[in-house]
Amino acid sequence: MSLSTDLTIGFSRELELPPSHEPGNETLANIKAHLDIVLLALESLTGLGSEAILEAASTLDLQNLISDRVSLWRLRQANPQRQSASGRKTIDVTEARALVLIVGYLAQEHQGQIRRAVSLLEQMTLQNKDPHRAALLGDYLDRFSNTYTERMKTNGTGDIQQLNHLALKLLVDLLFYSSPQGARRLWLALFDLAAWS
Repeated sequence: MSLSTDLTIGFSRELELPPSHEPGNETLANIKAHLDIVLLALESLTGLGSEAILEAASTLDLQNLISDRVSLWRLRQANPQRQSASGRKTIDVTEARALVLIVGYLAQEHQGQIRRAVSLLEQMTLQNKDPHRAALLGDYLDRFSNTYTERMKTNGTGDIQQLNHLALKLLVDLLFYSSPQGARRLWLALFDLAAWS
């Protein structure tokens, strides 16, 4: 069975709503914000762009939800933390599931790079060295902080140390999302995060 088939089956079987958890507007707002930032981290590490996301949507047979750059842009603009006041402001559960499947698929495709980055992070941490001193991590952190600052409302929270901490946490999260059950892990994590937000 192919990766795309596994993930598409997961779309209907595994990415169900947690018991007694019909998301309200606030929960959906938190979910869409976190999904956009996870995608930003994946893009910052791998250099992926919208074309790769659209190809993943096509492979996973999700073109009815994400068909072109405009639909993807509007979906990501649903993140309330984005600077732009234009674009679409809502995302439904089905669209959130689609983005989760895409993240899981792309993370699996780039699992080797994610593993290398996490391994480097562990080494630098053990040696008490700044992660920036490792080229792969330094490039990732710089791209993440630059893109985050460019796209998101910082509200005074754009401190480089805070952004580096967020980027490194997301990097470790991506390792979990790159596993065979990664999409399900991300889906459940979104509701955990929303519950505590």
